[in-house]
Amino acid sequence: MKKVLSFLFLSVLVLVLAACGTSSNSSTDEGTNDDQQATEKVTLKVGASHTPHAVILEKAKPILAEEGIELEIVPYQDYVLPNQDLNNGDLDANYFQHIPYLEQKVAEEGYDLVNAGGIHIEPMGIYSKKYQSLDELPDGATILISNSIPDHGRILSLLEANGLITLKEGIDKTKATLEDIVENPKNLKIEASDAPEMMVTYYENKEGDAVVINSNFAIDAGINPVEDSIAIEGSESPYVNVIAVRSGDENREEIKKLVEVLRTKEIQDFILEEWGGSVVPVSE
Repeated sequence: MKKVLSFLFLSVLVLVLAACGTSSNSSTDEGTNDDQQATEKVTLKVGASHTPHAVILEKAKPILAEEGIELEIVPYQDYVLPNQDLNNGDLDANYFQHIPYLEQKVAEEGYDLVNAGGIHIEPMGIYSKKYQSLDELPDGATILISNSIPDHGRILSLLEANGLITLKEGIDKTKATLEDIVENPKNLKIEASDAPEMMVTYYENKEGDAVVINSNFAIDAGINPVEDSIAIEGSESPYVNVIAVRSGDENREEIKKLVEVLRTKEIQDFILEEWGGSVVPVSE
């Protein structure tokens, strides 16, 4: 009888110890899983022009890291490759272009890309090494502009806003072309000479009488659009720079978080302080 009781006692003891061991291992496993989940991060690969886009993303990087999003910034110096690489799946998003340019490229190239949210405006400026104001431009003056067709409507609207030309009535001015000029009282020669990034070189070499430069290229070259331009676009500009993604990805939580962080007061204040009005943040 004693042997039977001893056997039963030992059996119960073994079962209890086994249960404790299982419970302990389970807790350890759960802890390990929790740790793994806590350390897991989502990586977002975002293509961007160096200034101001990549600079803004660098500022947002630690904030996104706290949200479990690791931001990988891929710098670009041109306007062609960022959309190609995004459409091909080499990027998760890009941040370098305004809405009309994105829409134009989608129409021309058949890209399946969409606007996930606007972040800032870079006012377009007119610069001159020869004249201190637009009023000083002589009859027949040459104004150099880029050969980027999506920017022509913007540039021509800026020239019209400053009284240099008049465009046809009733047209969509974001899509205006040189052929849409109906009045040119100073007989200005407007030459769409080269790529947008070359305009800084023309300005520094004193080519033409005035040069129209995108603010991102001006800032990158150490030119202050507010102080150095002889005319600059107003903050009401529709040319908002956006986060672009492949269609459907605008609903990804990490993309939403990226846009949300870039629109925070911390980032908006940084933009204003860093560029003194040469780059203007938007909230929607």
